Amino acid sequence: MLVVHCADSIPLVEGALGGAKMEANHRERLWFWATLILSSVSITAIVFGIWELVEGRFFREANYLTLHYLYITRGIASSLLLALWASWYVLHERQKTEAELRRSRERYRGLLHVSPSAIALYDAALQVSEWNETAARLYGFTKEEVIGHVLPTVPREKQAELMEFLQRVEAGHPILDVETLRRDNSGTSFEVQLSLLPFQEPAGRRYFLEVTSDIRERVQMRSRLLEIEKLTSMGKMAAGTAHHLNTPLAAMLLRVQMMRERLHHELCSADLERLETGLRFCQQFVQRLLEFSRRPPAQKQPEKISALMRSVVSFLAPSIQAKRAQIVLELGSAEGEQVLADRNQVEALFSVLLSNALDAIPPGGTIVIWGCGMSPGEMELRIADNGCGISEVHFPRVFEPFFTTKESGKGTGLGLAIARNIVEEHGGTISLESKPDQGTVACIRFPVIGRTPSGIGD
Repeated sequence: MLVVHCADSIPLVEGALGGAKMEANHRERLWFWATLILSSVSITAIVFGIWELVEGRFFREANYLTLHYLYITRGIASSLLLALWASWYVLHERQKTEAELRRSRERYRGLLHVSPSAIALYDAALQVSEWNETAARLYGFTKEEVIGHVLPTVPREKQAELMEFLQRVEAGHPILDVETLRRDNSGTSFEVQLSLLPFQEPAGRRYFLEVTSDIRERVQMRSRLLEIEKLTSMGKMAAGTAHHLNTPLAAMLLRVQMMRERLHHELCSADLERLETGLRFCQQFVQRLLEFSRRPPAQKQPEKISALMRSVVSFLAPSIQAKRAQIVLELGSAEGEQVLADRNQVEALFSVLLSNALDAIPPGGTIVIWGCGMSPGEMELRIADNGCGISEVHFPRVFEPFFTTKESGKGTGLGLAIARNIVEEHGGTISLESKPDQGTVACIRFPVIGRTPSGIGD
């Protein structure tokens, strides 16, 4: 079996097409000259034959001078007829060739402009000679802005790569379906699939034909698939983590409970209670990580949001003190509101949001937590910080799993993804409002089931 690779077959096809075209042009030239010569001979023979008939019938007894003029007239008439015929024939062939060239050019232009890929033709100095409508739509540069100028779509970091591609094409190795970057008229770089082929005019001038397609959606889909694969791996890792950590956490909880039963000192008892609460929270958080990819139904019961928030603030007190941060609680209308919730999940939610706020604020920064009255049956809780905020580039991706702007080792990118899952599981919504260098506000809305008297259960 004979196998011919695409890159190797292109020069062969080009050579075969070029040879066939040259042979066809040669045949057309031969036919042109043969037709012109034979028709000229035929016209000359007809003229001379007619003149002989006229001479034999009307000038049989003519003198030498008259015959001389007859011969001169015959030559002039033959020359005029041949000139007129040749001029008409050459003009007719030229018009036919020009019409064919116009049709070919229009067909070429039509194919160029209806192509779904962006096409650019340029020389070794990257000076553009052709630019189709798809390229104008994709990159935002009009044909008038590009023709005669240096190709404007190559990002600075990809210029060396393009030069290398041009050298490979000149050496006879076309570039086919390579993923690279190009930029539009706003300076934004994006992913394209590129093919680069040699192109030579009949006059001998060499060009490069660049064909590109927008593959941003394909790259995003590939990234999504990678994230799904990460989540699958994370679920497997979480199972092992829960298995290894749940046992020592359970043992620590048992020890703390035994110590609480033996001690009756009020201060020690309070510290042990906080340790027990923290250990339970760690245990539930590890379990929550396991449930991120495969969650059992939440164990929901009426819970006071204000009590849960104070519990998390108390748990994070060491981190708050270390950051010298100020926490302002203004729960207002949220005080006493009850939500049908899984206590451990909502505590994990508040822990994620407060931890993110602590990471964002500078030392001595402020975090404000306040409740807002919403429509009947709904409440809103806001957590605002005066930290670094989120840039417009990163903002659309903040809830994506594994997306983080923190330094390596300081964030997994799972916190906000888990927080959103918790809120949605409780029938609520979560959103962020942020401005760079001005801080971030997290807005959480929950459906409420009623109020309890203030102070009960806090």
